Amino acid sequence: MTVGIAKALYFVCAIAWYVIRYPYERRAWRTPVLRTARSLRDRLLVGAAVLGFGVMPVVYVSTRLLRPADRAFVPALAWLGLFIFAGAIWLNYRTHRDLGRNFSPSLDVRHGHTLVTTGIYAYMRHPMYAAFLLWGIAQALLLPNWIAGFSGLVGFATLYFLRVRQEERMMLETFGEDYRNYMSRTARLVPWIY
Repeated sequence: MTVGIAKALYFVCAIAWYVIRYPYERRAWRTPVLRTARSLRDRLLVGAAVLGFGVMPVVYVSTRLLRPADRAFVPALAWLGLFIFAGAIWLNYRTHRDLGRNFSPSLDVRHGHTLVTTGIYAYMRHPMYAAFLLWGIAQALLLPNWIAGFSGLVGFATLYFLRVRQEERMMLETFGEDYRNYMSRTARLVPWIY
């Protein structure tokens, strides 16, 4: 494992992530919205995540702007990062597959939306955020740069901690007691812990 290979693997994994997501996203945009919580704030939060997971790694790889923040490359950490990214990709796939037509890339309840409590959702309410958390950890391990490496975790934290309560409020408004019962028996992000 070299720095160049680690950088390339990062982008291969990021592309694989989006290849999984794209068909679900495309279908969601064609499904009418019944209730939305989209706002400028939400767009800024998503923008922070895009900045952390996409823009900063691209700037790091394609320019010399972030070179002063480079850190020592440790091949074993890069291998661990690749393993964790594989787990993130699997969780991303599982989340989309379990949601099916209920997937929405934004804070929307769409026509025909049902509450999903099976598959990965039997263990956690927000596996997509968990997948992004794993991606952020993998990014920190694969990209040996204090800024680009950790920008994914910053993007995740910004999106998750400032958005998840609003998302859960919307689900409570839509599904009421069913969602409240679901909340009582599942963890938010890490099964059996949090």
